[in-house]
Amino acid sequence: MGSSACKAALGATSDEPTEPEPKHLANLIQYINGTNMSVERLADVLSEKTGSRSWVVVFKALVTVHHLMVHGNERFIQHLASRNSLFTLHNFLDKSVIEGYTMSTFIRRYSRYLNEKSLACRLIALDITKTKRGMDGMMRTLDTKQLLNTLLVIQIQFDALLNFNANPDEVTNGVMHAAFTLLFKDSLRLFAAYNEGILNLLDKFFGMTKNQCKESLDIYIKFLERTTKMAHFLKVAEQVGIDQNDIPYLTQAPYSLLEALKQHLASLEEKEDSLPPYSLQHAWIPSIPNNPVVKTSASGSWFTGNITRLYDDVSNDQGQD
Repeated sequence: MGSSACKAALGATSDEPTEPEPKHLANLIQYINGTNMSVERLADVLSEKTGSRSWVVVFKALVTVHHLMVHGNERFIQHLASRNSLFTLHNFLDKSVIEGYTMSTFIRRYSRYLNEKSLACRLIALDITKTKRGMDGMMRTLDTKQLLNTLLVIQIQFDALLNFNANPDEVTNGVMHAAFTLLFKDSLRLFAAYNEGILNLLDKFFGMTKNQCKESLDIYIKFLERTTKMAHFLKVAEQVGIDQNDIPYLTQAPYSLLEALKQHLASLEEKEDSLPPYSLQHAWIPSIPNNPVVKTSASGSWFTGNITRLYDDVSNDQGQD
């Protein structure tokens, strides 16, 4: 790693309780986006910084890593994903200053999110927040098995993001604000992919096996719960100074759709209980028609509205990267 990149890494992780200086982050982005530049040494330097006892240095190192994940090319996050372990900060605690106790809590939560983001990239073989969207995008074209597996990975990453769980009065310094802003950007992109996956799941639901329907229903219920949590997260974003034009408005999905999915699963279980021995099944089992109520709901205004708003926000955000 060149001396200028090393200097930028050290400058971005200084012990001043302010966000990493933009000029240092810009130099690091330029470095990792350069042809044939090794990202391994840079990752090592930033990882070593997380071994500091100072909450400021550790937090700024995490913010710098996250910034490079979001704004850098795929090589950086792919390298992080290839590591056996990324951050082991679950016991981190800075007792040297009063604010160290509170900030240490957020460092532990933040490092867990970055670990989950990196692990998700390893499991899916790409950064889900940077995948193509739309009808021919990744989440809308996965087959049933791939879709269920991918949605479970997204759920875990999304949970880790929401578990940062900062109140507006806790975002009190530049480092916290920088971390929250990066989490906000990830939340829009991650939720857009999550939402598209749910659209695909609903499209496929009535052609699934009973076990797949059970798993899908559980995924959908958890999606509704996370939509509520996402709405709260966006309210916090508004209160800490994120531009209101960048914040989408989410509405709750209609519970009539949830009831229709439950009824379909119940009908599958009821039919299974009343089936004759397997050797006789194929002689008389009728095909299961698609439920027009769910077909209409799955492509209706709620999902379309949320997806459209998220597209606009993500597109605008990417244009500023």
